[in-house]
Amino acid sequence: MDRTTRTAIVVGIAVACAAAASLGAYQIIQRMPVREVEVRSLYQVVATQDLPMGTLIAKDHLKLVAWPASAPVTNGFTAVDQVVNRGLVAPIVANEPLTESKLAPLEAGAGLPPSIPEGMRALSVRVNEVIGVAGFVVPGTRVDLLVTIQPEGSKETMTRAVVSDLQVLTAGTRYDQEKARDGQPIPTSVVTLLVTPADAEKIALASSEGSIMLTLRNPLDRKPTETQGARTSALLGQAPAPPPVIRQVQNRRVAAAPAPAPPPPPKMYTVEAIRGAKRSEEVVR
Repeated sequence: MDRTTRTAIVVGIAVACAAAASLGAYQIIQRMPVREVEVRSLYQVVATQDLPMGTLIAKDHLKLVAWPASAPVTNGFTAVDQVVNRGLVAPIVANEPLTESKLAPLEAGAGLPPSIPEGMRALSVRVNEVIGVAGFVVPGTRVDLLVTIQPEGSKETMTRAVVSDLQVLTAGTRYDQEKARDGQPIPTSVVTLLVTPADAEKIALASSEGSIMLTLRNPLDRKPTETQGARTSALLGQAPAPPPVIRQVQNRRVAAAPAPAPPPPPKMYTVEAIRGAKRSEEVVR
């Protein structure tokens, strides 16, 4: 038997032994009983389905699931009765744990009112497809409100941002709001904004005195919009007209032409007079 044949026989025996050992180890592992490790857990209340803001929670909206006790949900609930008949102030998705921050206070009811923070107001404005930024003004977005108006006593029109960084609470019907989660536009005629009482007065006045327009903002841009406004004369490259002088005529405010400049004072001359030993100066106009 030559050397090559002996080497081949040794390699074949080694491979066979390795295969037999692997098969034996696999069979031993397969016969080993499964060891179950018990993980300490607690029950957590989660939603059974997607729920929009303003929903009055019922029992069929909730379920209890096992949750690791080592990482409990902050301000969560462990019993369904703690959550039933409370309103949602923020939308939640299926299997999301409910927390105190997403629920209205007890006996506060459901709908939009419980979602309005203390000191704020909800104001609805009428919009169309253009004013509503082609339907992309959806709940949760932030907008600026512009007004186009002709000031009293002026012959040109002016547009200016009167309030900025407003949060949109609702837009359209509840069915339409489901589309907003996928980024789809919502065709609507009314948009509800979250405003301060002072901003509510400005928007109400702007709606009655002129036409309003909404501009969509980046949600990360929270700086206030500060502009001087745009006038018709600026669009045409003309110098702005001087502001009119307002005078009272029979308890009515009317616009008058700018008052003419006063005439310059008359020139004065000084004459030196000498009478004998007396010397004096006289002013002659």
